[in-house]
Amino acid sequence: MVFNWFERKAEESPQPEPTPTPASTPEPSPELTDVGTDAPVSAAPEPTPAPAASEEEDEALVWAREAYARLKAQQQAASSPSPPAPAPTPAPSAEPEPAATPEPVAAPAPLPTQAPTPTPSPAPGLSLLEQAAAQRQQRQQDLDDRAREAPPAPTPAPTPAPAVDSEEPQLGDFDQDFTWSAEVLAAQGRRVDQVSLEEIDWLSRLRRGLEKTRQGFVTSLLENLGDDPLTPEVLDDLETLLLRADAGVQATDQVLDALRQRMNEEVVDPAEGIRFLKEQLRGLLDAPIQASGVPLLAPERDRLNIWLMVGVNGVGKTTTLGKLANLAVRSGYSALIAAADTFRAAAVQQVEVWGERSDVPVVSNPSSNADPAAVVFDAIGAARSRGSDLLLVDTAGRLQTKHNLMEELQKVRKIIDRLAPEAKVESLLVLDASQGQNGLRQAMAFAQAAGLTGVVITKLDGTARGGVALAVSSEAGLPIRFIGAGEGIRDLRPFNSFEFVEALLAGR
Repeated sequence: MVFNWFERKAEESPQPEPTPTPASTPEPSPELTDVGTDAPVSAAPEPTPAPAASEEEDEALVWAREAYARLKAQQQAASSPSPPAPAPTPAPSAEPEPAATPEPVAAPAPLPTQAPTPTPSPAPGLSLLEQAAAQRQQRQQDLDDRAREAPPAPTPAPTPAPAVDSEEPQLGDFDQDFTWSAEVLAAQGRRVDQVSLEEIDWLSRLRRGLEKTRQGFVTSLLENLGDDPLTPEVLDDLETLLLRADAGVQATDQVLDALRQRMNEEVVDPAEGIRFLKEQLRGLLDAPIQASGVPLLAPERDRLNIWLMVGVNGVGKTTTLGKLANLAVRSGYSALIAAADTFRAAAVQQVEVWGERSDVPVVSNPSSNADPAAVVFDAIGAARSRGSDLLLVDTAGRLQTKHNLMEELQKVRKIIDRLAPEAKVESLLVLDASQGQNGLRQAMAFAQAAGLTGVVITKLDGTARGGVALAVSSEAGLPIRFIGAGEGIRDLRPFNSFEFVEALLAGR
């Protein structure tokens, strides 16, 4: 029962299919018929042309409610078996009876208790201060004896178990985040029984993470659009908004040219303009992914996969590597980390902490200024001996202008190609979204030195320059593989252009 985030479209669909067939009550399979049944319930839907928009909104809301009810029932069913588990724990009340065995151990305890008893006997010969001290000593000893007997009481301390569950996604209220997330999944062809709490949780995080970019982009866009058809002046304002979001000149020109061509063919109202804009943005983001021939980057089974994380200083390579390791473990893959960042202080210790959080072993060299290529050499051998599916290699941050460091990166890549020619190697550039167009220049430089195969965009939640994803796709021609929209260990997921654009334009 593992939710594979790398192959969620391939592995999630077959799992829910058997569930709806036996359980006809949720009626997810006749999803289209559900919509039809809702229509006859209300007599108004008969004039389909007029209330079409309201019907779509009602259908989306009903769909979201059904998904919420199903997830809530699943969560309650998962929590219901937990109460019986504590029930057997009190049943072994016989275990307190073995506590009688410590009571014979308490037999020696009376010996020390009688030690204070002789002290009160000579009490008449003792001063008041000495008697008070003897009484305090006896009270202290009584407290110690009670403390020794107390440990059996705190035995029902399986309370820390909920702390582990707190890291799991929890079903919140039926709020705007949930309804929007459910609508995005429904628009991708998901049925009610195919909605998972993992995806709802991630889409809510993504929507909140792009809040800053959306505030500057969507708010101004809505003000300029109004209720009138698109005009050349509106397109000029849209060009300014795209450039301000660091979408890049090439991506902006491509989107505006398509919109102008559409305006020359017909009158475009605001709703159609937004829909067409979303199509163009998705096309820009999907073009490099389709050209690569790999729609979703995932480790291959029964084969060593090596992912090399590169980038400049401070973009979050080590943090991204730790999140990828957690994502791989949660998706059912065995992972191994190579701590090849041997120059930054405490870099190895940071990687080890991430490894402990995800229970992933780390290969490192404790000596200072060790050769990164030597660490990679040892890690490849360890990955083969363990039969690991994925080897994540952390590298030191380097500026794209330092040619000697870029050559060292090439050396690491040569070691990988020589030792593991059969491995599937991915070189992922980690970009900080807050760096904007500077990130595009980094992508250009690293693409030549490291043979980049993809990009990971991080820190989208801390900047209004989320449009840099468009610049990377259109000008650098690199596919975006993962995006990070928060600081938590679950705030990194595979990139989906449809979800990204919908979160970017969530106001429309």
